[in-house]
Amino acid sequence: MKFSVLALDYDGTIAREGVLDPEVRAAIADVRAQGITVVIVSGRVLSDLKHAVGDLGCVDAVIAENGAVLCFRNGYSRLLGQPPPEIFLAELKRRGIAFSSGQCIVEADASFAQSILAVIREFELPLVLLFNRSRLMVLPQSISKATGLRAALRAFRLSAHNAIGIGDAENDHDLLMACELGVAVCWGSRALQAVAEEILQGDGPSAVAAYIRQAARKGRLPPDRLSRRSVTVGTTVDGHAVTFPIRGYDALITGGPQSGKSWGTGLLCEQLILQGYCVWVVDPEGDYSTLESLPGVVVMGGGASPPAPGELARALRYPDVSVVVDLSRVPFQEKREYINSLLPMLASHRRSTGLPHSIVIDEAHYFLHEPNVFQLLDLDLGAYTLVTYRPSDLHPDLCKAFDVIVTMRMNDPQSLEAILAMSHSGVSAELKAVIENLAINEAVILPGPVTEKTLLPFKLLPRLTPHVRHRVKYFDVSVGEGKGFVFTRNGNAVAAPARSLREFVAAVTSLPPEVLDGHAKRGDFSCWILDVFRDHTLSSRIRKVEEQYRLGHIRNLGHALATLVRERYDLPTNINVPR
Repeated sequence: MKFSVLALDYDGTIAREGVLDPEVRAAIADVRAQGITVVIVSGRVLSDLKHAVGDLGCVDAVIAENGAVLCFRNGYSRLLGQPPPEIFLAELKRRGIAFSSGQCIVEADASFAQSILAVIREFELPLVLLFNRSRLMVLPQSISKATGLRAALRAFRLSAHNAIGIGDAENDHDLLMACELGVAVCWGSRALQAVAEEILQGDGPSAVAAYIRQAARKGRLPPDRLSRRSVTVGTTVDGHAVTFPIRGYDALITGGPQSGKSWGTGLLCEQLILQGYCVWVVDPEGDYSTLESLPGVVVMGGGASPPAPGELARALRYPDVSVVVDLSRVPFQEKREYINSLLPMLASHRRSTGLPHSIVIDEAHYFLHEPNVFQLLDLDLGAYTLVTYRPSDLHPDLCKAFDVIVTMRMNDPQSLEAILAMSHSGVSAELKAVIENLAINEAVILPGPVTEKTLLPFKLLPRLTPHVRHRVKYFDVSVGEGKGFVFTRNGNAVAAPARSLREFVAAVTSLPPEVLDGHAKRGDFSCWILDVFRDHTLSSRIRKVEEQYRLGHIRNLGHALATLVRERYDLPTNINVPR
Protein backbone atom coordinates (compact mmCIF):
# COMPACT_ATOMS: atom_id res chain seq x y z
CA MET A 1 0.00 0.00 0.00
CA LYS A 2 1.43 3.35 -1.01
CA PHE A 3 2.84 5.60 1.72
CA SER A 4 1.46 9.08 0.91
CA VAL A 5 0.99 10.87 4.25
CA LEU A 6 3.24 11.40 7.28
CA ALA A 7 1.58 12.71 10.46
CA LEU A 8 4.02 13.72 13.21
CA ASP A 9 3.48 14.67 16.82
CA TYR A 10 5.79 17.52 17.83
CA ASP A 11 7.01 17.70 21.44
CA GLY A 12 8.83 14.54 22.51
CA THR A 13 8.62 12.97 19.05
CA ILE A 14 10.46 15.25 16.62
CA ALA A 15 11.43 18.04 19.04
CA ARG A 16 13.60 18.20 22.16
CA GLU A 17 12.72 20.90 24.68
CA GLY A 18 10.51 22.54 22.09
CA VAL A 19 13.14 22.73 19.31
CA LEU A 20 12.58 20.85 16.03
CA ASP A 21 15.42 18.40 15.51
CA PRO A 22 17.62 19.45 12.54
CA GLU A 23 17.83 15.88 11.19
CA VAL A 24 14.03 15.61 11.26
CA ARG A 25 13.71 18.95 9.49
CA ALA A 26 16.02 17.68 6.73
CA ALA A 27 14.20 14.35 6.50
CA ILE A 28 10.85 16.14 6.17
CA ALA A 29 12.25 18.16 3.26
CA ASP A 30 13.49 14.98 1.60
CA VAL A 31 10.23 13.03 1.85
CA ARG A 32 8.15 16.02 0.75
CA ALA A 33 10.34 16.22 -2.34
CA GLN A 34 9.25 12.63 -3.05
CA GLY A 35 5.59 13.65 -3.00
CA ILE A 36 4.73 12.61 0.58
CA THR A 37 2.45 15.06 2.40
CA VAL A 38 3.75 15.94 5.88
CA VAL A 39 1.52 17.22 8.69
CA ILE A 40 2.60 18.22 12.21
CA VAL A 41 -0.12 17.35 14.74
CA SER A 42 0.50 19.06 18.08
CA GLY A 43 -1.20 19.98 21.31
CA ARG A 44 0.46 23.40 21.26
CA VAL A 45 -1.35 26.60 20.37
CA LEU A 46 -0.50 27.80 16.89
CA SER A 47 1.44 30.90 17.93
CA ASP A 48 3.70 28.86 20.24
CA LEU A 49 4.31 26.32 17.49
CA LYS A 50 5.24 29.07 15.00
CA HIS A 51 7.70 30.48 17.54
CA ALA A 52 9.22 27.04 18.17
CA VAL A 53 9.44 25.79 14.57
CA GLY A 54 10.02 29.05 12.77
CA ASP A 55 8.76 28.81 9.20
CA LEU A 56 5.79 26.43 9.22
CA GLY A 57 6.12 26.23 5.45
CA CYS A 58 8.53 23.35 6.02
CA VAL A 59 5.44 21.09 6.23
CA ASP A 60 2.20 20.95 4.24
CA ALA A 61 -0.08 21.64 7.20
CA VAL A 62 -0.11 22.00 10.97
CA ILE A 63 -2.79 20.72 13.31
CA ALA A 64 -2.56 22.76 16.52
CA GLU A 65 -4.39 22.72 19.86
CA ASN A 66 -4.77 18.93 19.73
CA GLY A 67 -6.94 19.02 16.62
CA ALA A 68 -8.82 22.29 17.11
CA VAL A 69 -6.86 24.49 14.69
CA LEU A 70 -5.85 23.66 11.12
CA CYS A 71 -3.23 25.81 9.39
CA PHE A 72 -1.95 25.26 5.83
CA ARG A 73 1.53 26.17 4.64
CA ASN A 74 0.16 29.22 2.78
CA GLY A 75 -0.90 30.69 6.15
CA TYR A 76 -4.64 30.01 5.83
CA SER A 77 -6.06 28.66 9.09
CA ARG A 78 -9.39 27.29 10.29
CA LEU A 79 -10.84 26.83 13.73
CA LEU A 80 -12.32 23.32 13.89
CA GLY A 81 -13.72 23.60 17.41
CA GLN A 82 -15.64 26.14 19.46
CA PRO A 83 -13.82 28.72 21.63
CA PRO A 84 -13.93 27.94 25.36
CA PRO A 85 -17.10 29.30 27.04
CA GLU A 86 -16.53 32.61 28.79
CA ILE A 87 -18.41 31.32 31.82
CA PHE A 88 -15.88 28.48 32.09
CA LEU A 89 -12.84 30.76 31.90
CA ALA A 90 -14.37 33.19 34.40
CA GLU A 91 -15.05 30.41 36.88
CA LEU A 92 -11.49 29.05 36.59
CA LYS A 93 -10.17 32.54 37.40
CA ARG A 94 -12.60 32.93 40.30
CA ARG A 95 -11.38 29.66 41.82
CA GLY A 96 -7.72 30.65 41.41
CA ILE A 97 -6.88 27.92 38.89
CA ALA A 98 -3.87 28.90 36.81
CA PHE A 99 -4.42 28.19 33.11
CA SER A 100 -3.63 29.37 29.60
CA SER A 101 -5.90 29.28 26.62
CA GLY A 102 -5.71 29.31 22.85
CA GLN A 103 -8.40 29.68 20.25
CA CYS A 104 -10.09 26.56 21.56
CA ILE A 105 -7.88 24.73 24.04
CA VAL A 106 -7.50 25.45 27.75
CA GLU A 107 -4.32 24.18 29.41
CA ALA A 108 -3.44 23.77 33.07
CA ASP A 109 -1.27 21.70 35.34
CA ALA A 110 -2.59 18.14 35.70
CA SER A 111 -2.90 18.63 39.45
CA PHE A 112 -5.96 20.84 38.78
CA ALA A 113 -7.86 18.01 37.09
CA GLN A 114 -10.40 17.44 39.87
CA SER A 115 -11.12 21.12 40.30
CA ILE A 116 -11.57 21.71 36.56
CA LEU A 117 -13.78 18.64 36.25
CA ALA A 118 -15.95 20.01 39.05
CA VAL A 119 -16.44 23.24 37.09
CA ILE A 120 -17.38 21.33 33.95
CA ARG A 121 -19.92 19.23 35.87
CA GLU A 122 -21.39 22.19 37.71
CA PHE A 123 -21.99 24.19 34.53
CA GLU A 124 -22.87 21.12 32.42
CA LEU A 125 -20.36 22.04 29.73
CA PRO A 126 -19.60 19.86 26.64
CA LEU A 127 -15.89 19.70 27.45
CA VAL A 128 -13.48 16.83 28.04
CA LEU A 129 -10.16 16.46 29.86
CA LEU A 130 -7.07 15.07 28.16
CA PHE A 131 -3.72 14.47 29.80
CA ASN A 132 -0.32 15.02 28.24
CA ARG A 133 2.29 14.03 30.80
CA SER A 134 2.16 16.70 33.53
CA ARG A 135 -0.20 18.94 31.58
CA LEU A 136 -3.98 18.90 31.32
CA MET A 137 -5.87 19.97 28.17
CA VAL A 138 -9.56 20.89 28.09
CA LEU A 139 -11.25 20.59 24.69
CA PRO A 140 -14.71 20.34 23.11
CA GLN A 141 -16.02 16.77 23.06
CA SER A 142 -15.68 16.36 19.29
CA ILE A 143 -12.05 17.49 18.97
CA SER A 144 -8.99 15.26 18.79
CA LYS A 145 -5.80 14.96 16.80
CA ALA A 146 -7.63 12.45 14.58
CA THR A 147 -10.42 14.88 13.67
CA GLY A 148 -7.89 17.58 12.85
CA LEU A 149 -5.85 15.24 10.67
CA ARG A 150 -8.93 14.06 8.77
CA ALA A 151 -9.92 17.67 8.08
CA ALA A 152 -6.48 18.39 6.64
CA LEU A 153 -6.46 15.26 4.50
CA ARG A 154 -9.93 16.04 3.18
CA ALA A 155 -8.58 19.34 1.89
CA PHE A 156 -5.63 17.56 0.24
CA ARG A 157 -7.89 14.77 -1.13
CA LEU A 158 -5.76 12.20 0.65
CA SER A 159 -6.67 9.22 2.79
CA ALA A 160 -5.58 8.37 6.31
CA HIS A 161 -5.39 4.79 5.01
CA ASN A 162 -2.19 5.83 3.23
CA ALA A 163 -0.75 7.51 6.34
CA ILE A 164 1.91 6.72 8.92
CA GLY A 165 1.34 8.45 12.26
CA ILE A 166 4.14 8.80 14.84
CA GLY A 167 3.66 9.93 18.44
CA ASP A 168 4.94 9.62 21.98
CA ALA A 169 2.29 10.53 24.57
CA GLU A 170 -1.21 10.02 25.96
CA ASN A 171 -2.82 12.50 23.58
CA ASP A 172 -1.51 10.62 20.52
CA HIS A 173 -3.79 7.59 20.80
CA ASP A 174 -6.38 9.00 18.40
CA LEU A 175 -3.68 10.06 15.97
CA LEU A 176 -2.19 6.58 15.74
CA MET A 177 -5.61 4.93 15.49
CA ALA A 178 -6.61 7.24 12.63
CA CYS A 179 -3.55 6.39 10.54
CA GLU A 180 -3.18 3.12 8.70
CA LEU A 181 0.12 2.50 10.46
CA GLY A 182 0.47 3.85 14.01
CA VAL A 183 4.03 4.12 15.34
CA ALA A 184 4.97 4.88 18.95
CA VAL A 185 8.49 5.95 19.92
CA CYS A 186 10.13 3.70 22.49
CA TRP A 187 11.04 6.62 24.75
CA GLY A 188 7.43 7.69 25.18
CA SER A 189 4.22 6.42 26.80
CA ARG A 190 4.12 2.68 27.44
CA ALA A 191 0.35 2.71 27.07
CA LEU A 192 0.73 4.18 23.60
CA GLN A 193 3.34 1.57 22.70
CA ALA A 194 0.90 -1.15 23.75
CA VAL A 195 -1.65 -0.12 21.08
CA ALA A 196 0.78 0.86 18.30
CA GLU A 197 1.43 -1.40 15.31
CA GLU A 198 5.12 -0.58 15.49
CA ILE A 199 7.50 0.70 18.15
CA LEU A 200 10.25 2.96 16.82
CA GLN A 201 13.54 2.13 18.50
CA GLY A 202 16.15 4.76 19.32
CA ASP A 203 16.87 7.48 21.83
CA GLY A 204 15.29 10.60 20.36
CA PRO A 205 14.11 12.56 17.31
CA SER A 206 17.11 11.62 15.16
CA ALA A 207 15.77 8.05 15.16
CA VAL A 208 12.48 9.40 13.76
CA ALA A 209 14.40 11.06 10.94
CA ALA A 210 16.02 7.75 10.00
CA TYR A 211 12.70 5.93 10.21
CA ILE A 212 10.78 8.25 7.90
CA ARG A 213 13.60 8.23 5.32
CA GLN A 214 13.54 4.44 5.34
CA ALA A 215 9.74 4.34 4.99
CA ALA A 216 9.90 6.78 2.07
CA ARG A 217 12.51 4.61 0.30
CA LYS A 218 10.20 1.58 0.54
CA GLY A 219 7.27 3.64 -0.69
CA ARG A 220 4.71 1.23 0.78
CA LEU A 221 3.30 0.53 4.20
CA PRO A 222 4.61 -2.83 5.43
CA PRO A 223 1.75 -5.40 5.15
CA ASP A 224 3.07 -7.43 8.10
CA ARG A 225 2.55 -4.43 10.41
CA LEU A 226 -1.14 -3.90 9.57
CA SER A 227 -2.52 -6.32 12.15
CA ARG A 228 -5.15 -3.89 13.46
CA ARG A 229 -6.93 -3.61 10.09
CA SER A 230 -9.08 -6.59 9.09
CA VAL A 231 -12.48 -7.54 7.74
CA THR A 232 -14.88 -9.98 9.36
CA VAL A 233 -16.59 -12.17 6.77
CA GLY A 234 -18.30 -14.82 8.88
CA THR A 235 -18.30 -17.12 11.89
CA THR A 236 -17.02 -20.63 12.48
CA VAL A 237 -19.19 -23.45 13.78
CA ASP A 238 -18.15 -22.62 17.35
CA GLY A 239 -19.03 -18.93 16.90
CA HIS A 240 -15.56 -17.42 16.42
CA ALA A 241 -15.22 -14.51 14.01
CA VAL A 242 -13.48 -15.25 10.71
CA THR A 243 -11.24 -12.37 9.63
CA PHE A 244 -8.38 -11.71 7.27
CA PRO A 245 -6.13 -8.70 6.67
CA ILE A 246 -7.46 -5.81 4.64
CA ARG A 247 -4.42 -4.99 2.56
CA GLY A 248 -1.18 -6.33 1.23
CA TYR A 249 -2.66 -9.40 -0.49
CA ASP A 250 -4.39 -10.57 -3.67
CA ALA A 251 -7.49 -12.71 -3.20
CA LEU A 252 -9.64 -15.13 -5.19
CA ILE A 253 -13.33 -15.70 -4.43
CA THR A 254 -14.77 -18.67 -6.29
CA GLY A 255 -17.62 -21.16 -6.29
CA GLY A 256 -20.24 -22.60 -8.60
CA PRO A 257 -23.23 -20.69 -10.02
CA GLN A 258 -25.69 -19.62 -7.29
CA SER A 259 -23.20 -20.64 -4.59
CA GLY A 260 -23.00 -17.18 -2.98
CA LYS A 261 -19.88 -15.69 -4.64
CA SER A 262 -21.48 -12.32 -5.33
CA TRP A 263 -23.02 -12.30 -1.86
CA GLY A 264 -19.64 -12.93 -0.23
CA THR A 265 -17.87 -10.43 -2.47
CA GLY A 266 -20.50 -7.79 -1.76
CA LEU A 267 -20.07 -8.48 1.96
CA LEU A 268 -16.31 -7.89 1.63
CA CYS A 269 -16.91 -4.66 -0.29
CA GLU A 270 -19.36 -3.43 2.36
CA GLN A 271 -16.84 -3.98 5.13
CA LEU A 272 -14.09 -2.15 3.28
CA ILE A 273 -16.34 0.76 2.33
CA LEU A 274 -17.69 1.19 5.85
CA GLN A 275 -14.11 1.36 7.16
CA GLY A 276 -13.41 4.24 4.78
CA TYR A 277 -11.45 2.43 2.08
CA CYS A 278 -11.76 3.41 -1.57
CA VAL A 279 -13.09 0.35 -3.43
CA TRP A 280 -13.53 0.03 -7.19
CA VAL A 281 -15.69 -2.83 -8.46
CA VAL A 282 -15.47 -3.89 -12.10
CA ASP A 283 -19.01 -5.25 -12.46
CA PRO A 284 -19.62 -6.95 -15.82
CA GLU A 285 -23.05 -8.37 -14.90
CA GLY A 286 -24.59 -5.65 -12.73
CA ASP A 287 -24.37 -7.52 -9.41
CA TYR A 288 -23.10 -4.69 -7.20
CA SER A 289 -25.22 -1.62 -7.96
CA THR A 290 -26.99 -1.88 -4.60
CA LEU A 291 -23.72 -0.94 -2.88
CA GLU A 292 -24.68 2.61 -3.89
CA SER A 293 -26.87 2.75 -0.79
CA LEU A 294 -23.68 2.90 1.31
CA PRO A 295 -22.02 6.27 2.02
CA GLY A 296 -19.62 7.50 -0.64
CA VAL A 297 -20.48 4.87 -3.27
CA VAL A 298 -21.43 5.81 -6.83
CA VAL A 299 -22.42 3.56 -9.74
CA MET A 300 -20.99 4.60 -13.09
CA GLY A 301 -22.24 3.09 -16.33
CA GLY A 302 -25.29 0.84 -16.48
CA GLY A 303 -26.13 1.88 -20.04
CA ALA A 304 -25.26 0.58 -23.49
CA SER A 305 -22.03 2.60 -23.41
CA PRO A 306 -19.41 2.31 -20.65
CA PRO A 307 -18.30 5.35 -18.60
CA ALA A 308 -15.95 7.72 -20.39
CA PRO A 309 -12.30 7.64 -19.22
CA GLY A 310 -12.56 11.27 -18.08
CA GLU A 311 -15.44 10.41 -15.74
CA LEU A 312 -13.40 7.64 -14.15
CA ALA A 313 -10.34 9.88 -13.80
CA ARG A 314 -12.41 12.50 -11.97
CA ALA A 315 -13.84 9.90 -9.59
CA LEU A 316 -10.33 8.67 -8.77
CA ARG A 317 -9.48 12.07 -7.33
CA TYR A 318 -11.60 11.43 -4.23
CA PRO A 319 -10.25 8.97 -1.65
CA ASP A 320 -13.60 8.78 0.15
CA VAL A 321 -15.53 7.75 -2.99
CA SER A 322 -15.95 4.11 -4.01
CA VAL A 323 -17.12 3.24 -7.54
CA VAL A 324 -19.06 0.39 -9.12
CA VAL A 325 -18.32 0.31 -12.87
CA ASP A 326 -21.54 -1.28 -14.19
CA LEU A 327 -20.96 -2.87 -17.62
CA SER A 328 -24.01 -5.13 -17.59
CA ARG A 329 -25.56 -3.67 -20.75
CA VAL A 330 -22.35 -3.30 -22.74
CA PRO A 331 -21.89 -5.84 -25.59
CA PHE A 332 -19.44 -8.57 -24.62
CA GLN A 333 -16.63 -7.79 -27.06
CA GLU A 334 -16.78 -4.08 -26.24
CA LYS A 335 -16.83 -5.00 -22.55
CA ARG A 336 -13.60 -6.99 -22.92
CA GLU A 337 -11.86 -4.19 -24.78
CA TYR A 338 -13.00 -1.65 -22.21
CA ILE A 339 -11.78 -3.71 -19.26
CA ASN A 340 -8.45 -4.27 -21.04
CA SER A 341 -7.94 -0.50 -20.93
CA LEU A 342 -9.57 0.10 -17.53
CA LEU A 343 -7.40 -2.31 -15.50
CA PRO A 344 -3.99 -0.86 -16.48
CA MET A 345 -5.34 2.63 -15.79
CA LEU A 346 -6.44 1.61 -12.27
CA ALA A 347 -3.10 -0.08 -11.58
CA SER A 348 -1.13 2.94 -12.76
CA HIS A 349 -3.24 5.34 -10.70
CA ARG A 350 -2.94 3.20 -7.59
CA ARG A 351 0.82 2.98 -7.94
CA SER A 352 1.14 6.77 -8.24
CA THR A 353 -1.52 7.90 -5.73
CA GLY A 354 -2.44 4.89 -3.58
CA LEU A 355 -6.02 4.88 -4.90
CA PRO A 356 -8.13 2.87 -5.17
CA HIS A 357 -7.27 0.88 -2.07
CA SER A 358 -9.02 -2.24 -3.38
CA ILE A 359 -9.88 -3.38 -6.93
CA VAL A 360 -12.58 -6.06 -7.29
CA ILE A 361 -13.03 -7.81 -10.66
CA ASP A 362 -16.10 -10.01 -11.09
CA GLU A 363 -16.41 -12.68 -13.81
CA ALA A 364 -12.60 -12.59 -13.95
CA HIS A 365 -12.32 -15.68 -16.17
CA TYR A 366 -13.69 -13.73 -19.13
CA PHE A 367 -10.93 -11.12 -19.01
CA LEU A 368 -7.90 -12.67 -17.30
CA HIS A 369 -7.17 -15.90 -19.17
CA GLU A 370 -4.74 -14.73 -21.85
CA PRO A 371 -0.94 -14.24 -21.63
CA ASN A 372 -1.35 -10.46 -21.36
CA VAL A 373 -2.81 -10.84 -17.86
CA PHE A 374 0.24 -9.25 -16.21
CA GLN A 375 -0.05 -6.25 -18.48
CA LEU A 376 -3.57 -5.74 -17.10
CA LEU A 377 -2.80 -6.33 -13.41
CA ASP A 378 0.03 -5.13 -11.18
CA LEU A 379 -0.06 -7.89 -8.58
CA ASP A 380 2.79 -6.33 -6.59
CA LEU A 381 0.24 -3.79 -5.38
CA GLY A 382 -1.56 -6.41 -3.28
CA ALA A 383 -4.89 -4.80 -4.14
CA TYR A 384 -6.95 -7.28 -6.16
CA THR A 385 -9.94 -9.47 -5.39
CA LEU A 386 -10.89 -11.65 -8.37
CA VAL A 387 -14.27 -13.38 -8.52
CA THR A 388 -15.09 -16.30 -10.82
CA TYR A 389 -17.13 -19.50 -11.05
CA ARG A 390 -14.57 -20.89 -13.54
CA PRO A 391 -11.17 -20.71 -11.84
CA SER A 392 -9.82 -23.25 -14.34
CA ASP A 393 -10.14 -20.59 -17.07
CA LEU A 394 -7.84 -18.09 -15.33
CA HIS A 395 -4.32 -17.82 -16.69
CA PRO A 396 -2.15 -20.52 -14.97
CA ASP A 397 0.45 -18.00 -13.80
CA LEU A 398 -2.28 -15.90 -12.22
CA CYS A 399 -3.47 -18.90 -10.21
CA LYS A 400 -0.10 -18.99 -8.43
CA ALA A 401 -0.35 -15.38 -7.24
CA PHE A 402 -3.24 -15.52 -4.75
CA ASP A 403 -2.49 -14.97 -1.06
CA VAL A 404 -6.10 -15.61 0.04
CA ILE A 405 -8.51 -18.09 -1.60
CA VAL A 406 -12.14 -18.25 -0.49
CA THR A 407 -14.41 -20.81 -2.13
CA MET A 408 -18.12 -21.48 -1.92
CA ARG A 409 -19.80 -24.73 -3.03
CA MET A 410 -18.32 -26.14 -6.24
CA ASN A 411 -19.30 -29.32 -8.09
CA ASP A 412 -17.75 -28.81 -11.53
CA PRO A 413 -14.84 -31.32 -11.75
CA GLN A 414 -12.55 -29.06 -13.80
CA SER A 415 -13.05 -26.09 -11.46
CA LEU A 416 -12.54 -28.31 -8.43
CA GLU A 417 -9.23 -29.52 -9.86
CA ALA A 418 -8.13 -25.93 -10.35
CA ILE A 419 -8.98 -25.04 -6.73
CA LEU A 420 -7.20 -28.15 -5.42
CA ALA A 421 -4.11 -27.21 -7.41
CA MET A 422 -4.05 -23.76 -5.77
CA SER A 423 -4.38 -25.14 -2.24
CA HIS A 424 -1.40 -25.14 0.12
CA SER A 425 -3.06 -27.73 2.37
CA GLY A 426 -1.92 -30.98 0.82
CA VAL A 427 -5.25 -32.59 1.81
CA SER A 428 -7.03 -32.63 -1.54
CA ALA A 429 -9.53 -35.37 -0.67
CA GLU A 430 -10.69 -33.55 2.46
CA LEU A 431 -10.83 -30.20 0.65
CA LYS A 432 -12.84 -31.67 -2.24
CA ALA A 433 -15.41 -33.15 0.15
CA VAL A 434 -15.72 -29.90 2.10
CA ILE A 435 -16.21 -27.76 -1.03
CA GLU A 436 -18.77 -30.10 -2.59
CA ASN A 437 -20.90 -30.17 0.55
CA LEU A 438 -20.97 -26.48 1.51
CA ALA A 439 -24.43 -24.98 2.08
CA ILE A 440 -25.60 -21.89 0.18
CA ASN A 441 -24.42 -19.48 2.92
CA GLU A 442 -21.15 -21.23 3.71
CA ALA A 443 -17.60 -20.90 2.44
CA VAL A 444 -14.12 -22.15 3.22
CA ILE A 445 -10.80 -20.30 3.33
CA LEU A 446 -7.95 -22.36 1.93
CA PRO A 447 -4.60 -22.47 3.73
CA GLY A 448 -2.33 -19.72 2.44
CA PRO A 449 0.39 -17.17 3.20
CA VAL A 450 -1.84 -14.78 5.21
CA THR A 451 -4.55 -17.23 6.36
CA GLU A 452 -4.78 -20.22 8.68
CA LYS A 453 -2.66 -23.27 7.91
CA THR A 454 -5.70 -25.55 7.92
CA LEU A 455 -9.06 -25.45 6.14
CA LEU A 456 -11.37 -22.89 7.72
CA PRO A 457 -15.07 -23.45 6.93
CA PHE A 458 -17.40 -20.66 8.02
CA LYS A 459 -20.88 -19.23 7.66
CA LEU A 460 -21.15 -15.92 5.82
CA LEU A 461 -22.39 -12.88 7.72
CA PRO A 462 -25.60 -11.10 6.62
CA ARG A 463 -25.33 -8.29 4.08
CA LEU A 464 -26.31 -4.67 4.77
CA THR A 465 -27.21 -3.95 1.15
CA PRO A 466 -29.64 -5.96 -1.01
CA HIS A 467 -28.11 -8.56 -3.28
CA VAL A 468 -28.96 -8.52 -6.98
CA ARG A 469 -27.97 -11.66 -8.84
CA HIS A 470 -26.69 -11.55 -12.43
CA ARG A 471 -29.69 -9.97 -14.07
CA VAL A 472 -30.16 -11.83 -17.35
CA LYS A 473 -28.04 -14.79 -16.34
CA TYR A 474 -30.11 -15.63 -13.27
CA PHE A 475 -33.34 -14.78 -15.03
CA ASP A 476 -32.58 -17.64 -17.42
CA VAL A 477 -30.73 -20.15 -15.23
CA SER A 478 -32.54 -23.47 -14.72
CA VAL A 479 -32.86 -24.89 -11.23
CA GLY A 480 -32.23 -28.53 -10.40
CA GLU A 481 -34.57 -31.43 -11.11
CA GLY A 482 -37.51 -31.38 -8.72
CA LYS A 483 -36.98 -27.72 -7.75
CA GLY A 484 -39.16 -26.10 -10.43
CA PHE A 485 -42.43 -24.45 -9.46
CA VAL A 486 -45.36 -26.82 -10.18
CA PHE A 487 -48.62 -25.00 -10.93
CA THR A 488 -51.59 -27.04 -9.72
CA ARG A 489 -55.38 -26.83 -9.57
CA ASN A 490 -57.30 -29.12 -7.27
CA GLY A 491 -54.08 -31.04 -6.68
CA ASN A 492 -53.34 -31.66 -10.36
CA ALA A 493 -50.50 -30.14 -12.33
CA VAL A 494 -51.77 -27.83 -15.08
CA ALA A 495 -48.48 -26.94 -16.77
CA ALA A 496 -44.86 -28.02 -16.99
CA PRO A 497 -42.81 -26.98 -13.93
CA ALA A 498 -41.25 -23.51 -14.16
CA ARG A 499 -37.52 -24.21 -13.79
CA SER A 500 -36.30 -20.64 -14.30
CA LEU A 501 -37.54 -17.16 -13.48
CA ARG A 502 -38.18 -16.59 -17.18
CA GLU A 503 -40.48 -19.64 -17.26
CA PHE A 504 -42.11 -18.51 -14.01
CA VAL A 505 -42.91 -15.06 -15.43
CA ALA A 506 -44.26 -16.63 -18.63
CA ALA A 507 -46.51 -18.94 -16.60
CA VAL A 508 -47.99 -16.40 -14.16
CA THR A 509 -48.85 -14.05 -17.05
CA SER A 510 -50.55 -16.75 -19.13
CA LEU A 511 -52.24 -19.18 -16.70
CA PRO A 512 -55.86 -18.56 -15.61
CA PRO A 513 -56.30 -16.55 -12.38
CA GLU A 514 -57.94 -19.52 -10.64
CA VAL A 515 -54.66 -21.48 -10.96
CA LEU A 516 -52.70 -18.71 -9.26
CA ASP A 517 -55.33 -18.16 -6.56
CA GLY A 518 -54.56 -21.15 -4.36
CA HIS A 519 -50.81 -20.70 -4.59
CA ALA A 520 -51.05 -17.04 -3.57
CA LYS A 521 -53.33 -17.77 -0.63
CA ARG A 522 -50.91 -20.43 0.66
CA GLY A 523 -47.86 -18.23 0.09
CA ASP A 524 -46.32 -20.75 -2.33
CA PHE A 525 -44.71 -18.17 -4.63
CA SER A 526 -42.69 -16.38 -1.95
CA CYS A 527 -41.64 -19.67 -0.35
CA TRP A 528 -40.37 -21.02 -3.70
CA ILE A 529 -38.33 -17.89 -4.41
CA LEU A 530 -36.74 -18.09 -0.95
CA ASP A 531 -36.15 -21.85 -0.84
CA VAL A 532 -34.81 -22.25 -4.37
CA PHE A 533 -33.17 -18.90 -5.24
CA ARG A 534 -32.30 -17.68 -1.71
CA ASP A 535 -33.41 -14.21 -2.78
CA HIS A 536 -34.72 -12.80 0.50
CA THR A 537 -35.54 -9.40 -0.97
CA LEU A 538 -37.65 -10.72 -3.86
CA SER A 539 -39.31 -13.29 -1.60
CA SER A 540 -40.30 -10.55 0.87
CA ARG A 541 -41.76 -8.38 -1.88
CA ILE A 542 -43.76 -11.28 -3.33
CA ARG A 543 -45.01 -12.16 0.16
CA LYS A 544 -46.44 -8.65 0.46
CA VAL A 545 -48.19 -9.06 -2.91
CA GLU A 546 -49.66 -12.36 -1.72
CA GLU A 547 -50.94 -10.66 1.42
CA GLN A 548 -52.44 -7.79 -0.58
CA TYR A 549 -54.09 -10.30 -2.92
CA ARG A 550 -55.66 -12.19 0.00
CA LEU A 551 -57.07 -8.88 1.24
CA GLY A 552 -58.60 -8.22 -2.18
CA HIS A 553 -56.36 -5.26 -3.02
CA ILE A 554 -54.77 -6.79 -6.16
CA ARG A 555 -56.85 -7.67 -9.19
CA ASN A 556 -54.22 -8.85 -11.70
CA LEU A 557 -52.01 -11.15 -9.64
CA GLY A 558 -49.99 -12.52 -12.56
CA HIS A 559 -49.03 -9.03 -13.73
CA ALA A 560 -48.03 -7.98 -10.18
CA LEU A 561 -45.80 -11.04 -9.73
CA ALA A 562 -44.15 -10.65 -13.13
CA THR A 563 -43.48 -6.95 -12.50
CA LEU A 564 -41.71 -7.68 -9.21
CA VAL A 565 -39.40 -10.26 -10.83
CA ARG A 566 -38.61 -7.96 -13.74
CA GLU A 567 -37.90 -5.00 -11.47
CA ARG A 568 -35.70 -7.10 -9.21
CA TYR A 569 -33.53 -8.15 -12.14
CA ASP A 570 -33.69 -4.72 -13.77
CA LEU A 571 -35.38 -6.03 -16.89
CA PRO A 572 -37.63 -3.89 -19.10
CA THR A 573 -41.32 -4.62 -18.57
CA ASN A 574 -41.77 -5.34 -22.27
CA ILE A 575 -39.10 -8.06 -22.35
CA ASN A 576 -39.95 -10.97 -24.63
CA VAL A 577 -40.38 -13.63 -21.93
CA PRO A 578 -40.87 -16.83 -23.97
CA ARG A 579 -37.74 -18.37 -25.45
